[in-house]
Amino acid sequence: MLVVPLAGSEQWYLGLAGSGATIDANVVTGVSASSPTVLIIGGLEGEDVSTAAVRKELQTFEALPQNRRQFRLIAVPLANPDRAKLHFPPAGVAYREDPESNALWRWIGIHAPDVVLIAGNTDSGLAEALSQNIVAGVGKIPARRVTPAAGFLQSVSNPIALSEAHQEIDRRRGRSPRQVAEELALVYGHDFDQLTYLPGMSLIAQLRLGHTADVAKLAAPWVDGTKDPLLRANSLTLAGHMVFAELAERTADPRYIAVVRRAADLGFTEAGAMKESMPFHDEMSDSVFMAIPILAKTGKFTGDRKYFDMAARHLAFMQKLVLRPDGLYRHSPLTDAAWGRGNAFPAMGLALTLSEFPIDHPQYGTVLRAFQQHMATLVRFQNEEGMWREVIDHPGAYSEFTSTAMIATSMQRGIRRGWLDRATYQPVVDKAWQAILSRIGADGQLMDVCESTNKQPSLKDYLNRAAILGRDPRGGGMALIFATEMAGLQ
Repeated sequence: MLVVPLAGSEQWYLGLAGSGATIDANVVTGVSASSPTVLIIGGLEGEDVSTAAVRKELQTFEALPQNRRQFRLIAVPLANPDRAKLHFPPAGVAYREDPESNALWRWIGIHAPDVVLIAGNTDSGLAEALSQNIVAGVGKIPARRVTPAAGFLQSVSNPIALSEAHQEIDRRRGRSPRQVAEELALVYGHDFDQLTYLPGMSLIAQLRLGHTADVAKLAAPWVDGTKDPLLRANSLTLAGHMVFAELAERTADPRYIAVVRRAADLGFTEAGAMKESMPFHDEMSDSVFMAIPILAKTGKFTGDRKYFDMAARHLAFMQKLVLRPDGLYRHSPLTDAAWGRGNAFPAMGLALTLSEFPIDHPQYGTVLRAFQQHMATLVRFQNEEGMWREVIDHPGAYSEFTSTAMIATSMQRGIRRGWLDRATYQPVVDKAWQAILSRIGADGQLMDVCESTNKQPSLKDYLNRAAILGRDPRGGGMALIFATEMAGLQ
């Protein structure tokens, strides 16, 4: 059923039901930005009288003058459009299993209302679960079930105390970028057993925080001959070499440059001619990040412009494979799905490459335009929370942590380097930063990091990728990079 947004309210997408139907929320602002939040929920058993009651309360509330709205109201009239069996706290892998329960639980937790009213005769235990549990790692939220009768919203008494979850979100958002980076650095960036970008990005952030000696110690086996960095090389390995490039920047040790150059030389024949593309791309947009920044670093270190030539060639090769006409990247030729990290990889890959690319190189303008056009496209898909979705252009797909951190990092780099207009992009980055802040707990716990993802055969397969709630090295590394970029630690 098509639901037209009510006048005066803002429509948000909460998640997807098992059938693919969107679960929608309507938001009405309170008297001020600091007003407490009340959430009303209907339709936990499908479309019924509770759905109509919630919509009626929403209409009545939004008809009030803003100066008479003592709280901000969020209304979810139809929380379970498929009449699925719900469990609270939810069961299964989010959001592949028990999707409605997982979507409601995590969405409620991150939006941290102060009071939740659930209209209906039953609530599948949601009210008790919200009141008695740490919701999605954030905090407890007072909740109760109410009869779906006209005027039930009037049962909310003022003043409304801030919920434990609300207070935790305020605490998270009060942290500075440097503070967040220091907190995350206690958890992430302490191993380099696997030469990939997963630990690599955390180690680069550790370097930005001044921990050069610690990172050099972890990198030593890959440099002193104990381990061969290209023994089982793949695309993730190439990206892991960025750690050595950053160490070379800080120490001028020629051993690091030699390791980086050896990886970059995989793009050339024994005779020195450029290959058609860098190896290990597997037809995935990830390769824009995995391959070309290391080429640009090698060009900078050696002064040999052939590495910049190869970076531009590989970008053009990948764009022919995976750049859609609308400016988004499909993850691979298997499907047109614009996977979130499948767009974040090209975004960050180009930002890192441009940081080293000579302005007088014939392909500099081409690479710069590719970055700017992609950023202009991505801006259009930032959602109401400040996030980018796990499938960029699919309403209801979950707000994905790494995609947001990587895209916003790329934009922040673009602003700082003068590639992007500050007035246009800084509000976008700042909104993303607040959203990411909300999803980082003090102990390195993260919300909704998409699991490792090879190329998938269909849109449904991308939408069903697991969303990690907890510690995750990939998410931790990208959050660290974002935090250090926001702190100006380059």
